[in-house]
Amino acid sequence: MALGSNTKFYETPNHPYQGERISEESGLVGQYGLKNKEELWRAQSELRAYRREARKLLGQTGTAGAAKETEEFLARLKRIGVLDETDSLDDILSLDVTDILERRLQTVVYRKGLANTTRQARQFVSHGHVTVEGQRVTRPSKKITVDEQGAVEFDENSPLTDELHPERAEEQ
Repeated sequence: MALGSNTKFYETPNHPYQGERISEESGLVGQYGLKNKEELWRAQSELRAYRREARKLLGQTGTAGAAKETEEFLARLKRIGVLDETDSLDDILSLDVTDILERRLQTVVYRKGLANTTRQARQFVSHGHVTVEGQRVTRPSKKITVDEQGAVEFDENSPLTDELHPERAEEQ
């Protein structure tokens, strides 16, 4: 799909002015260093799609292709790290939006200790200081699979590879 098309990949809230929802969203935006609420709404829409698929598959149990389809769906969610190895189809319905947000490159960079804050992690990613499996990635919203998580590091040409760089995270 071409950039700039008229298709949104998220749904906005039905009731725009609910104080409790607004404060909850603002807290998540701050905690995960998101640029705006649109990024949060994208994650919520992705979670809704996972739940919708899980409900559909739960309703099909017993049919011929349902078992194979269920296995593929669970394998995909386990590969991206949203589910643990022991989780089942029922566990998808109890997922929270934070499970989706934890898989973003920006959050992974922060959790690995490469940045002091989630906002700083976002800046490092968007300025091209971070690589995933040797490839520079400048999209903070990129979903990181479990396999890729160990290969998230600073670009070898980045000044941030120097341990003494003033912007580097202090060792805990």
